[in-house]
Amino acid sequence: MAKKRSNRQKNRFATRAIHAGQEPEAATGAITVPIYQTSTFAQSAPGVHKGYDYSRTDNPTRTALQKALASLESAKYGLAFSSGMGAAITAMLLFKQGDHIVSSRDVYGGTHRLFRQVLESFGLKFTFVETSNVKEIERAVTQRTRLLWVESPTNPLLRITDIRVAARIAHRHRALCLVDNTFASPFFQRPLEMGADLVLHSTTKYIGGHADIVGGALCLNDRALYQRLKFLQNAVGATPSPFDCFLALRGVKTLVLRMREHERNAAQIASYLKDHHRVRRVYYPGLTGHPGHEIAVAQMDGFGGMVSFEVRGGLAQARRVVGRLKIFKIAESLGGVESLVELPAIMTHASIPKEERKKAGLDDGLIRLSVGIESIEDLIADLKQGLSR
Repeated sequence: MAKKRSNRQKNRFATRAIHAGQEPEAATGAITVPIYQTSTFAQSAPGVHKGYDYSRTDNPTRTALQKALASLESAKYGLAFSSGMGAAITAMLLFKQGDHIVSSRDVYGGTHRLFRQVLESFGLKFTFVETSNVKEIERAVTQRTRLLWVESPTNPLLRITDIRVAARIAHRHRALCLVDNTFASPFFQRPLEMGADLVLHSTTKYIGGHADIVGGALCLNDRALYQRLKFLQNAVGATPSPFDCFLALRGVKTLVLRMREHERNAAQIASYLKDHHRVRRVYYPGLTGHPGHEIAVAQMDGFGGMVSFEVRGGLAQARRVVGRLKIFKIAESLGGVESLVELPAIMTHASIPKEERKKAGLDDGLIRLSVGIESIEDLIADLKQGLSR
């Protein structure tokens, strides 16, 4: 059972999700933040403007989204990007040749690809460890370590890292701690409150919530770090369109309601799958048998809407199972209101070499579910027929 927040705390979060950064528009009183669909802004004199001069640098719709996300993550500052990977590469530009980064081994395939196939060629050094085992973090950190990159829960095995301990280790070695909080969303987990320096989101997922945008975000509290990242946001240019910011803001307004339903359905599906004779293993931090369950209870307010499980028979059998599903659609991504299913080994994590997937514990027969908010009876019936012989 997840640790419960007080009603007062829930109300505060839900209220901020609807109002933070989203005051009625000054000129007309519009309740919804307008889409400022403009590339540039008129200046009263050269260099004299109302805070905006060019939409790559800043845009009022993006400002509203950044304020809203910062508020939900208990942050002073928020930065929005055109994708989660846009946020990731901008964060990594804080570092230089020879710097060492310790990363969770079980990370999103796109993150692994960015680190191994792009940034290593620029002289950054990476060590991948099981960050749920703090002793592995300790062994991996060196004098050159500048960043500890943590996913918790991880993608796709839903491993849990003790963020408080991880942040303390990073800071003891004068390194930053970044947490990819995409799977949990700020409704269920706020890493900055536990000592992390940076929080990353693919806003494509739960924050957007409707599978109709691609976006990313960074949230933080340190002003100097924010100023550097703000410079990089503009200089690199991986910024979102005003329309995508508008859609992300729309998603934020219903985040509380959606996350409650995602979790309710996911918990019941995990319970169903763990007792199924054709399922070898279920990964869901809400199950008491999950190795990270107690830490999840201590640092999260819920267990989220993602469930992964292994079927007996490996990849061939996993293909047959997902091929039979009707409501769960085969697709990459996650976090939308509709339920999705994918095979990480040949989809989201295919860019990771097989030997590294095996080392991370990512079985070829693993199936990842993004549990939507449909009727739970229909979802379980779908899985039942999918798993039938």
